Amino acid sequence: MNSNSIQRFAVMRKLLFIAVISLVGLSACNTSPKEASYIVQVSLGGWNHADYPVERIISRLDSVSNLIPVEKVIIGWTLDKQLYRTLGDHLHSKGIDMLLWFPVFAETEDICDNSVAVDLWGQTPANYDLAAGEGFRFNCPSDPANASRLVDFYDREFSDCGFDGIFLDRIRTQSFVGGVSGILSCGCPICEERFFSQGVKLEDVRKEWESKGDAFFSVSGYSPKEGFVFTNPIASDFFMAKGHIVSSSVATIADSFRARGLEVGMDLYAPFMAPFVGQDYGVLSLHADFIKPMLYRKTNAPAGMGFEYDLLRKAIPGAEGYPDFKMDKDFLDSQLKAMDKYPCAKYPGIEINYREGVVPTSPEYVTESLDAVMDHRFEGAVLSWNIMEAPDTHIACLGKR
Repeated sequence: MNSNSIQRFAVMRKLLFIAVISLVGLSACNTSPKEASYIVQVSLGGWNHADYPVERIISRLDSVSNLIPVEKVIIGWTLDKQLYRTLGDHLHSKGIDMLLWFPVFAETEDICDNSVAVDLWGQTPANYDLAAGEGFRFNCPSDPANASRLVDFYDREFSDCGFDGIFLDRIRTQSFVGGVSGILSCGCPICEERFFSQGVKLEDVRKEWESKGDAFFSVSGYSPKEGFVFTNPIASDFFMAKGHIVSSSVATIADSFRARGLEVGMDLYAPFMAPFVGQDYGVLSLHADFIKPMLYRKTNAPAGMGFEYDLLRKAIPGAEGYPDFKMDKDFLDSQLKAMDKYPCAKYPGIEINYREGVVPTSPEYVTESLDAVMDHRFEGAVLSWNIMEAPDTHIACLGKR
């Protein structure tokens, strides 16, 4: 190769290098939000009767799929195997996965014998609005028999129904719905031993609460990264141990299902409230294929962010350090930022169904929530919590983003 050829080759190589770098730069500068991917939920009611026939469910899901791209359907719970098989065949023909909506530490007394969760005084925490049929008890998260019965129940009733995965719900203790008693749980002998292995004596926690009262729960502040910082070291140790104990039990159950070839999703409280109910995102995200934090700003019922926070402040009015959170887009953004560091896929749950006085949503609210989720470039969103009750206007607006 002569000198002119060498020069031409060097110039061409330099131009090619510049072109490649330019393409990489253009790709890096493309910050437009990714296309939304949706998971929808179908609530069938209780174990013994499905609220909707399968033909109606299929018709509804087909109409929704015509408006937005549906990736997965979470459905449950009923014991009607044929409903699941028929629906699964239909969904799979369209390339949509079907996951069983499966309660873990509550709403299983009709199908399994369970040991019940108790507070630190050995009493069963109160239920929410039990007279109206809205309450449910929680079972001990540590009793291995509770876990094994649930997995055995899945194997017996659902393993041949065509599910691609399982969505674990009720993976927590009672919230402030049950007052302080619901939060200071579970205090059964099995849990007491597990707390002791974490360096926490429940007797010390009982005495500290009885001595300090509401001040036991006081905090020095809140940040999305650290959450609430408890001023009382015994309270701090208790909630750290509780998160590890409850979430490790959930992790064991999740691993059992993943070993069966099932995708595992998890229903979680919003990050700022999760420690009170024993949900440690750091532990759970390592054992889930995806998590669904319930970022419900409009829900005036359990799991609603504002609803649960109001219950906290009413239950412990003498506790200090709890800010006035506005359930606006900025606060939603703070909760989304709190999830950034966790390794599994994230599909935050946003309310899409409407119920007057309980879930007063609107197309504008739904769009605002979804835009916030997608600005964080998460994998998608779960349209919660029952697509069968969602107004068409709340769905159609998502397809126009």
